[in-house]
Amino acid sequence: MSSKFISANRQQQYLFPPSIQDWLPKDHLARFVVDIVSQLNLQPISNVYAGKGSRAYHPKVLLSLLFYGYATGVYSSRKIEQATYDSVAFRFISVNTHPDHDTIATFRKRFLDQLQSLFVQILMLAREMGLLKLGKVSLDGTKIKANASKHHAMSWDHACKLEQQLQAEVQELMRLAEKADSEETSDGMNIPEELSRRQDRLAAIAEAKEKIEQRAARRYAREKLEYEKKISARNAKSEKSGKKPRGRDPKPPEPEPRKKDQINLTDEESRIMPSSDKGFEQAYNAQACVDVDSMIIVESHVSQSPNDKREITPALSALNSMPEELGRVDIMLADAGYFSDDNVKSCEESEIEPFIAPGREKHNQPIVERFSSPGPLPDNADSISKMKHKLKTDEGRKLYAKRKSTVEPVFGIIKHVMRFRQFLLRGFEAVTGEWILVSMAWNIKRMFALKT
Repeated sequence: MSSKFISANRQQQYLFPPSIQDWLPKDHLARFVVDIVSQLNLQPISNVYAGKGSRAYHPKVLLSLLFYGYATGVYSSRKIEQATYDSVAFRFISVNTHPDHDTIATFRKRFLDQLQSLFVQILMLAREMGLLKLGKVSLDGTKIKANASKHHAMSWDHACKLEQQLQAEVQELMRLAEKADSEETSDGMNIPEELSRRQDRLAAIAEAKEKIEQRAARRYAREKLEYEKKISARNAKSEKSGKKPRGRDPKPPEPEPRKKDQINLTDEESRIMPSSDKGFEQAYNAQACVDVDSMIIVESHVSQSPNDKREITPALSALNSMPEELGRVDIMLADAGYFSDDNVKSCEESEIEPFIAPGREKHNQPIVERFSSPGPLPDNADSISKMKHKLKTDEGRKLYAKRKSTVEPVFGIIKHVMRFRQFLLRGFEAVTGEWILVSMAWNIKRMFALKT
């Protein structure tokens, strides 16, 4: 080969064995992931291993592979296994070993329950590095597709109609079977197989209907408590004023399943939810509370509800249980989907100042409205009026505007850069653990960016 080119001899022998430390630049995300995992307390995971049989891969190696995989858009256990052969970064993390996909998938599924404690440990490391101090947070949610098709969902109304149709077909097949000796059946029809197929479908429909009924019963119990609470409040108001309260009386809930109540036959705990393209998809509602200053996720959970009204309570509960060393949240920013009197009061009870939009504002407002100042606040103003007044002030507008530039970019990067748009696991508990895993991967990725 000509001397004017860099040598490219693939048969070149090394005089000394190559070092794994020489494979990656010093400032590389894979090195940072390994460093972070090395500082985590993995004793609860390590103690589960009995030490019998063949030696297992160390939890630090498997956890690092998952963190780096999720941070770089590689989620499938098969693709992670293949990457330990193809990718220098993955080979560095796995120390030039190759855990098979069953090992990686089993580890992920087995230790989902331990991820919450690791999530807090990573936040503590971020604080020690000077990257995080709780103060202002933004709360928002995004729909993540379930590992199930919406076409495998069945509504109560459709299940009842299909059940009647299949029962009629079973009766017809039984009639044909009784007269099989005297009457010819349709060409190619195998009556026992057709009967078995319909009976299996009837059993699946009966199971689906039973689960829909159970959901309806839980919903009825919840709505009944809310109904009784509203009636009690109206009666108390009526007794105090001596007049009938304005508006219609609350409508009592109905215990029966509704026609549109659905269940998915692949992932029964997922729900049909509206999507950003004005359509519908089988999904979960993934929630995240993001620190405004660092854009690190400080709380994450998953909901089966398509709207965000009920999601402030679990977020506040998690934030209130954070270690004192992380600091205290004093301001929460949230969009109109979270607005309710109860949510505002819950924030104040947690000593957190709420900035929750009471409604959606139109784009391109007149300049007079955009820069106008609110009038004086009455002395007897309640907490809702005080919050609305703050949102109309110049300082309140600037503070609330930070919501869009913190939590929404996090979701955008997770979905379009990290390419996490669909859960791999199924079931509410499993996807909750997977969303925490995604949140930790984002936090490590963000910490690496802030550090450098």
